[in-house]
Amino acid sequence: MITERQAKVIRGAGTPAQAEQGSIYSAGVSAETAGAAGLWLGIISLPPGRRTSAHLHAAHESALFMMSGGEVELFTGAKLEHRDVIRPGDYLFIPAGLPHVAVNPSDTPAVFMGARTDPNANESVVMLPELDARLVEMARLT
Repeated sequence: MITERQAKVIRGAGTPAQAEQGSIYSAGVSAETAGAAGLWLGIISLPPGRRTSAHLHAAHESALFMMSGGEVELFTGAKLEHRDVIRPGDYLFIPAGLPHVAVNPSDTPAVFMGARTDPNANESVVMLPELDARLVEMARLT
């Protein structure tokens, strides 16, 4: 069965909004802007000197490309035991169900092009406050 579909041009990203985990996002392609059924694409930023809250995305994968900013630290794992540094030009993949925190210690915003396999603006985020406490404790130890 062939269904009639149309391409949709979205001029610019939508109005910036703060995600529950603390990053700022502007949807380009989403369920809301384009009627997407399985994809979200947009701009995600993390202000200078800020970090996201510990969280995971229960039901979707995320892919990001760092477009600009200073170095960003990414802590991942069940106890946030893994640390990676992301720089402009780097790609990042976050599988569904992986706890993570992004930290922007620089004095410039970190800006990413992001895509995820959930088309909704309010995606399947699960907050992990017990890991936020662990991150604070880890910072005290260093």
